[in-house]
Amino acid sequence: MVTARRAVFVCCDGLGRNWVRHDTTPVLEGLRRRSLWCDDHSAVFPSVTRASAASVATGCHPARHGLHGNRMGLLEEGRIVVRDVGKADFRDHMRRATGRTLLVPTLAERVAAAGGLIAYSNVSPGAAYFLDPDHFGHLYHRAGSFAPGGVPIAGPDALAVSHDADGDWAMTQRFCADVLRDRRPAVAFLWLCDPDHTLHGVPLGSPAHLQAVAGAERCVAEVVRTVDRLRADGEDILLIVGSDHGQETIGAGVDLEAWLVERGLEEAVGAGDVAVAGQGTSALLYATERGRDGLLGVLDSMRREVWAADVVVGDALRDRGFAPQGGVVAAVNMGRQTEGNPHGVPGRRWVVAEDGKPVPVGSGQHGGWGPDETQPFLIVDDMGRLSGVRTKASNLTDIAPTIAGYLGLPIVGFDGTSLLPV
Repeated sequence: MVTARRAVFVCCDGLGRNWVRHDTTPVLEGLRRRSLWCDDHSAVFPSVTRASAASVATGCHPARHGLHGNRMGLLEEGRIVVRDVGKADFRDHMRRATGRTLLVPTLAERVAAAGGLIAYSNVSPGAAYFLDPDHFGHLYHRAGSFAPGGVPIAGPDALAVSHDADGDWAMTQRFCADVLRDRRPAVAFLWLCDPDHTLHGVPLGSPAHLQAVAGAERCVAEVVRTVDRLRADGEDILLIVGSDHGQETIGAGVDLEAWLVERGLEEAVGAGDVAVAGQGTSALLYATERGRDGLLGVLDSMRREVWAADVVVGDALRDRGFAPQGGVVAAVNMGRQTEGNPHGVPGRRWVVAEDGKPVPVGSGQHGGWGPDETQPFLIVDDMGRLSGVRTKASNLTDIAPTIAGYLGLPIVGFDGTSLLPV
């Protein structure tokens, strides 16, 4: 018996499009040949997982959904406090500071009365929770799982997996059995931590990197096999497999806060009137009205630094899909050198150093708008109805409207558009 349409999205976190090829990803190559391959697919800015998760969930850029990046400045008691979005309690801080979480509806909200959404994620708690920050569906994560309404899921029903490739595999097996075969929601998300998790500690192109890619492929293969079996039984399932960003190589670190202090902004930084929210290979620069002029006054000097490729404000920031909002005055994209790493992968980037964290020179990083970090991959498998290569540009924000349209829901309120024929 043919059932209602369903949609499945699998994210291989950090798997850049240039690594999807026959010698590194045979499973994805096989899926690519039978599906629609998006040849000009791009990340959002910042090209980090937490903002990307919100963009996948909402179909909107950070300028619309309001989650600024992996780190975000919040105005708390008159001063800007930069917090780690990946922490499990970040949503609580965001609600206290702004009165809400995301500024636009998520897919979980849109399908709550039309089959529901279930998400399994093995990345940071914050990235996972912003797939459904207001508890319209079911969300499973090792730091805590929740049913609709925010009801905690405990005991054997919770998701107790490790934050590594083994955890991804255990999560995938359960996802295929519990979500795809048994519960059958309208929308199902599976977000793997690898290869991104591994790449933050190893060089691009290294054996460890390729092993992490193979681990992600193993998970994708299990999902593809499960979906194909369900389709053979009459199910109509849209399968989308992709990533959120790519990776680039760390060449050196820069302490942007110290740089601002050296330029005369020590008092403003100390008072919380100027703040830096590092995003890896980029940073968002915040200021209160008291600190704004002082910050703007040093940006020309920043532009002359070898480690700053671009420093943008106003319309130039909007052109990157990020409107000045919530105290954001400017963004800096860190510089890039063409020198290759020991495995022949070109390009080394300066990154924004964070307090108390060593800079793992030679490992992978992302966050800005460099050439490799902004090229995720996307494969859309709609049961053979559409195949080949899409040369027209696509973006992470197209995933949600594609799913909504496939399910027969209104395609309104998105920044992106459906990748399928209407």
